Amino acid sequence: MKKITIDPITRLEGHGKIDIFLNDAGEVANCYFQVPELRGFEKFAEGRLAEDMPQITQRICGVCPEAHHMAATKALDDLFHVDPPSPAKKLRELFYSSFYVTDHTTHFYILAGPDFVMGPEAPVAERNILGVIAKVGLELGGAVIKTRMQNHRIIHMLGGRAVHPVFGLPGGVSKGLNEEERKEVEQIAKDSLEFAKLSLKVFDDIVLKNKEYLDMILSDAYTHHTYYMGLVDEKNRVNFYDGKVRVVDPNGKEYVKYAPRDYLEHIAEHVEPWTYVKMPYLKKVGWKGFVDGKDSGVFRATPLSRLNAADGMATPLAQAEYERFYSTLGGKPVHQTLATHWARLIELLYAAERLLELSQDPEITSPSIRTIPTATPDEGVGIVEAPRGTLTHHYITDEKGVIKKANLIVATVNNAAPINMSIKKAAMALIKPGKEITEGLLNRIEMAWRPYDPCWGCATHALSGRSSVPIYLYDSKGNLTKILNAD
Repeated sequence: MKKITIDPITRLEGHGKIDIFLNDAGEVANCYFQVPELRGFEKFAEGRLAEDMPQITQRICGVCPEAHHMAATKALDDLFHVDPPSPAKKLRELFYSSFYVTDHTTHFYILAGPDFVMGPEAPVAERNILGVIAKVGLELGGAVIKTRMQNHRIIHMLGGRAVHPVFGLPGGVSKGLNEEERKEVEQIAKDSLEFAKLSLKVFDDIVLKNKEYLDMILSDAYTHHTYYMGLVDEKNRVNFYDGKVRVVDPNGKEYVKYAPRDYLEHIAEHVEPWTYVKMPYLKKVGWKGFVDGKDSGVFRATPLSRLNAADGMATPLAQAEYERFYSTLGGKPVHQTLATHWARLIELLYAAERLLELSQDPEITSPSIRTIPTATPDEGVGIVEAPRGTLTHHYITDEKGVIKKANLIVATVNNAAPINMSIKKAAMALIKPGKEITEGLLNRIEMAWRPYDPCWGCATHALSGRSSVPIYLYDSKGNLTKILNAD
């Protein structure tokens, strides 16, 4: 049996490798996405004060600390049985919308974009953000930088710093907006909205008008029929900050819609011996292995999943783009993994629109930004949509608010099983007996996981008491000297 290894995989948050095993005929027999890092934040949380969690958990990841910060803050609301005032909720959502603009911009232009702008098989030295800027022009590159900088300004304004904010508190937030700041946020929102429109035009021009790319998006190599998960508001529209979790089946029919506190009734986690990543599945459907279809409990939680799980968008421009998305791709649900990139840009548009709406809301400058908790803490669950999927924080404390147990189902974890399925299916479609294995071909296999935008530092929590993956020791000349096995 022959093994092909992609190590390290590129353009992701964290570290990982792909091992592809070929049988004697040269066909793909199996494929594994391995994550060699371990964070284990669920155990780190035990014995800490619950109030510390919005600060501790955002250290899981430097890419999306705001997502963990907000999920932890909402879990504290539930834990202390306190309902924040309306202005505080709107400030949180404004803050979070700004974060979404920065994150989706980063992924599309820096991590995913090079595959389409430069081409899947472009030279490695050109298939990066510098190559993208060289091809699309400095003006667009400047707009990317400006959009990220401006929205980090909002995060800094409210959160006290641009990374690892100190903003969310049980029952509210630590800082409001004055009128001068509100006007600045409003202008940034208007600029972000124009940037989102421009990004969708770029996608139209480079991807949708390119038959080769469109055929690749629609090909079976990048298609899975799974369940889809996403947070929705009371009208079943996409919402990043609040609502209920809705799951639809592979036919687009609602399977379940649950409140955050009820997640354990519907979600369970499976563990494989070759990875630190747990693999959630729908408990009542069951774990059937790495297979898709209605009889498998595997689900996906991505920008595409959120659109599939919802009945629409809550802002007009995003709703129009949502309708165009499904009319172009043949109706709901869309199962093509690569279509996630388009869905992410629709969410970018929605985030900018919502940011503008909130910046113009009369309540946004209200000084009523916190309700002080008075109840005894016990148990709390907070759920938000991280850019890469549904994020759940669950804390159980003693009467003093000291954490006895924490459970984190982070966004990437939801997609761990689908990612393994996606790379295997792409590898089986692309690797054929006698066909040369080129770097470009291997990149096309990597393209099967990039739409999920995984953050593996967030995702690794499986603690078995031993190493879950082998550790390879090399000498100074690069020679393999020892393998420390998982057993």
